[in-house]
Amino acid sequence: MNPVVGLDVAKGESQIQMFLDKKTPYKNSVKVEHTVEGLEELHSYLLDLEHQTGMKPPIVLEATGHYHAPVVQFLEAREYIVIIVNPLISYRTKSSNLRKTKTDAIDAYHLGELYYKEDLEPQKKRGIQLLNLRHLTRQHENITGIMVQTKLQFQAILDQVFPEYKGVFGDLYAEISLRTLQSFPTSESVLNIGVDELAQFINRHCKARSNKWAYERAERLIAAAERNPFQSTLY
Repeated sequence: MNPVVGLDVAKGESQIQMFLDKKTPYKNSVKVEHTVEGLEELHSYLLDLEHQTGMKPPIVLEATGHYHAPVVQFLEAREYIVIIVNPLISYRTKSSNLRKTKTDAIDAYHLGELYYKEDLEPQKKRGIQLLNLRHLTRQHENITGIMVQTKLQFQAILDQVFPEYKGVFGDLYAEISLRTLQSFPTSESVLNIGVDELAQFINRHCKARSNKWAYERAERLIAAAERNPFQSTLY
């Protein structure tokens, strides 16, 4: 015998179809949840198949982002061979099948059939440091994307209220720049206060710079407010 288990993984649950051999499914397809109880139920089905065939069956499933992670961890801890199939390979073989209906049971059955048709390899275990690095780089990419998008939205709003503000400070997103803009967000608010008071505000919140630098930025800010096309805002 050559047993295998097809596992169609979804969010929080998996559909199982067991095979004794090629074209010989074993029992009906069943569904288990990704909980401690559900995974133990999955293990009981695998032990039943192992008892019938005398062999530990490999488990075939599609890569599903992170949904399959708890299942794979559970199976590998019990020394099962796990084969994670690229969805493109699975889709290609599905496309050649006349059955176009998609159900979890059919997909689990198809993954079992795929094992007998293709030369599939078990997934290679990666070291914990490599996995951590992969997750860290993905997090960094996501956070960077959020930061870039936030800056673009910020600039879009600034263009509708105080476009001439850009250039007052070397770095628009520096702390002193954002503090100044928070306190004086419009031309009107800048022009209602004198250069001395603006310079004192800048100097108070940026002690690393000189008084001269603070006065220069205050003068730049007033000039920007005078040039600004939105002398008053409706927002």
